[in-house]
Amino acid sequence: MKPGTKIARLLATLAALSLVAAACGGSADDAAGSGDGDSAETSSASGEIFISGSSTVEPISILVAELYEEVAPDVFVDVTGPGTGDGFQQFCNGETDISDASRQIKDEEIANCEANGITFTEILVGIDGIAVMTNTANSAVDCVTFENLYGLIGPESEGVNTWSGANDILGDGLPEAPLDIFGPGAESGTFDSFIEIVLEETAEERGQDATARSDYNPSAEDNLILQGIQSSDTSLGWVGFAFANDDVKLLEVDGGNGCVAPTAETIASNEYPISRNLYIYVNNEKAAASEALNGFVDFYVNEGLDSAVAEVGYVALSEDAKSEVRAAWNG
Repeated sequence: MKPGTKIARLLATLAALSLVAAACGGSADDAAGSGDGDSAETSSASGEIFISGSSTVEPISILVAELYEEVAPDVFVDVTGPGTGDGFQQFCNGETDISDASRQIKDEEIANCEANGITFTEILVGIDGIAVMTNTANSAVDCVTFENLYGLIGPESEGVNTWSGANDILGDGLPEAPLDIFGPGAESGTFDSFIEIVLEETAEERGQDATARSDYNPSAEDNLILQGIQSSDTSLGWVGFAFANDDVKLLEVDGGNGCVAPTAETIASNEYPISRNLYIYVNNEKAAASEALNGFVDFYVNEGLDSAVAEVGYVALSEDAKSEVRAAWNG
């Protein structure tokens, strides 16, 4: 999402989250932050910081960058959001300082970083849900199961052009209506998370590759996905919950324990079955060598976690989880 895109505000009931803070090859001493985000220390910093990756995490990093530049005016922070996978490719090639991610780094991406001598620190910054949605005119569907979604979007659904066509693959109860699907492309962490959480287990049970059908309408732009959903009365799509708006209908999802609506509370408690953690990955070597980058990450894990995550519409970490993040960054 680009700056200025409207994001839904959440009134979050914060839940305790666990932090995984890992360094790939190298010790924790490779990246030691001061951890206090002191503006007196950061005001003298200068230089450029390059961040790329997840379009979901992008608005958090943009807001943190704007706040940091107020206390460190000689630092310029460039943030782009081509997708988690593309971001990791740039990061592991040494082209960026921080990689925004809406999923954890994959083994093959870790290997790429290792091959290029790059170690990193993984920092949990917030939590988000993936919202499954349809057009507001679609009154025939209120809740979908994981089995429904596999039949509609999974690898066996190629060529299915009606909701009811998925009934022949798996599940039942879907209406006879045209089906137009809009969602993120394969470069997106939202795509990866949706496949892993919703489709992977069923695909393995049925001897299929865990992936989505190829004949849907993919986009790297969340706003374009929403526009597609609004363009068809019986559409189906998915984006990060914080990007949803009143112009689409959010569907309840049954992951095996009954239908649950996506809300700040159900996402924070993990009751909503399609929830995922959001991360930034910091290049340890660059952080150790750059006062600007080290100060920015200090600022991110302090002021950023305290204000920016909720400000842009995601579920913030609990106070205990924030403390764990800060301790991990401090090495």
